[in-house]
Amino acid sequence: MVDVHTPRQRRRNMAAIKSKHTKPELLVRSLVHSLGYRYVLHDSRLPGKPDLVFPSRRKAVFVNGCFWHMHRCKNGRVKPATNSEFWETKRRSNVERDRRNRRALRDMGWEYHVIWECCTNDSEMLAVRLVNFLES
Repeated sequence: MVDVHTPRQRRRNMAAIKSKHTKPELLVRSLVHSLGYRYVLHDSRLPGKPDLVFPSRRKAVFVNGCFWHMHRCKNGRVKPATNSEFWETKRRSNVERDRRNRRALRDMGWEYHVIWECCTNDSEMLAVRLVNFLES
């Protein structure tokens, strides 16, 4: 399949993809705040710079994009048609980096929870999961 964009357009599109303050992350932050919890954003002192950090509870939350972190949902299983070898390597390195960061967090005595982009559609279920994680 041929890319519908020129290389210049594709490069511009890919460069515009953010790693912080994404729509799923903003949804989670809003929900957590409405539940009465306060947090620190992207604490660079912790491995992986978790999206939300709860220092007094020693808990961290990562909000991962399904495509970029190869979730098992339909969005995470998409295989790019162009430059597929590069993207496969890039995505696999993201998954391996995530493993290393989570292991390092556990070794430091922290707990973590991963929220997948596809799970942000059901805010009621997400609220239950977050409260269970934060109160355990």
